[in-house]
Amino acid sequence: MLERRTVFEICRLKDLGLSARQIAKELGLGRRTVRKYLRRPEKSVQKRTGKSKLDSYKSLIDEIIKEHPDTPGTVILRRLREQGYDGGITIIREYLAGRGKQRKAFIRIESPPGEQMQLDWGYFGTIVYGNAKRKLYAFAITESYSRELYVEFTHSQKQAVLHQCLLNAFGFFNGTPGKVVVDNMATAVIERHGSLVRFNDAFLDFLRPFKISPVACNARQPQEKGKIERSIRYIRQSFWPLRVIKDLSDANYQVRKWLDETANTRIHGTTGEKPSERFLNVKLRPLLEHLSDCRDTVSAKVHKDFAVRYDNNFYTVPPWTVGRQLILKADNETISIFYKDKTVAVHPRCWEHKKRIEIPSHAEQVKRLKNKVFRDRDIAVFALMGDEASDYLEALADASQPIKKNITRLLYLKDEYGEASLLYAITKALKHKAYGADYIENILYQEMTPVRVHPPVKLKNDDLNRIRFAMPLLEEYDAIAIKRSRS
Repeated sequence: MLERRTVFEICRLKDLGLSARQIAKELGLGRRTVRKYLRRPEKSVQKRTGKSKLDSYKSLIDEIIKEHPDTPGTVILRRLREQGYDGGITIIREYLAGRGKQRKAFIRIESPPGEQMQLDWGYFGTIVYGNAKRKLYAFAITESYSRELYVEFTHSQKQAVLHQCLLNAFGFFNGTPGKVVVDNMATAVIERHGSLVRFNDAFLDFLRPFKISPVACNARQPQEKGKIERSIRYIRQSFWPLRVIKDLSDANYQVRKWLDETANTRIHGTTGEKPSERFLNVKLRPLLEHLSDCRDTVSAKVHKDFAVRYDNNFYTVPPWTVGRQLILKADNETISIFYKDKTVAVHPRCWEHKKRIEIPSHAEQVKRLKNKVFRDRDIAVFALMGDEASDYLEALADASQPIKKNITRLLYLKDEYGEASLLYAITKALKHKAYGADYIENILYQEMTPVRVHPPVKLKNDDLNRIRFAMPLLEEYDAIAIKRSRS
């Protein structure tokens, strides 16, 4: 005889429009049992007094369940067949249901459209890139009402990766929910004591602009986010088997195609509708006009080989940045490197180990200009003004102009006319192939007005008067703040 809560769940699922077969699959019961209780839910069924094929095997089942409480009926059937059992699986499932060991009945809670999304990670082995193996994870999130599903593969579950995946998911759904349901992963929940939950500060900072409330499941209670748990299982059963995955980009291309053609267009077993059609009834909150930059952000020092190190690989930058701290931002596809608010290099991301990813022009600059040139303070300050200044520096070297003398003069012109005017004149000089401080001074004299500034204090030591500093890089402080918030 089934417990009353199981009978209640059978009737509730029937009211939602599920067939007897779907209910049996959902609750782990036989179809005949389901039909029997649908016909006469109020009447208890007396236990059989006759002998059952299962009687002589019940002690073995009890031993299996005692040692492995979650063993499914199909596995038990296989074990009994080895012992000579010739019956079916239905009476095994009925016996397990009567013991209350195989599955518990839970009342399914359906969320209104757009109120809730559930998210989770799944581990899917590794991908080999040359000399490196990278773990492969699937980030999955589903809109609870429609069961519309979004999946993205990554090689990491770090905080920045979680936030970027959520941003991508919100873009996929074209909106945000009122709540997100998570388990107790460290990137979302720091600690909990009973019903008291301490969420990850970085996670809360990410959710706050969207006005999304996080909801943490209780420990060892997967049914509280059963929709995404079943989605992860569905990915393993439907998408993953027999797949040949070359790399991360290929994995994401294939899973996006599967979402569009299969996952979100099938008839869902619980709702009886296609997720994509049911999702048409969902009205999410509109996306923010300006989305935050969730790329992994670090401060990286440029070494003498004009490269920065990130994730066990080396990415080159312009040689005039040697010795400087730059800001590196990484996502699954691209490595972008910045000085101040200006991009100095962009590389495709490499997933191998100890590889040097080089832009040819960087090596060419090193060949044209000797390394000792970059150790001169004034030349380094001039080069840090940007690509135009760096290009002009190379052009001076190619034209056999005295670099030190010209740069000193150009920096005085910067003091007199301002950096923006100097860069304008440099750009115009490059266009006309006019190399030398005299040409720059002539352009400024004809087209620009000197900037009125108070002269600096003169010191007795003239060497101190000639010291120049580049503008401070405020992004370095941002990177330090981000690092501290993650620790």
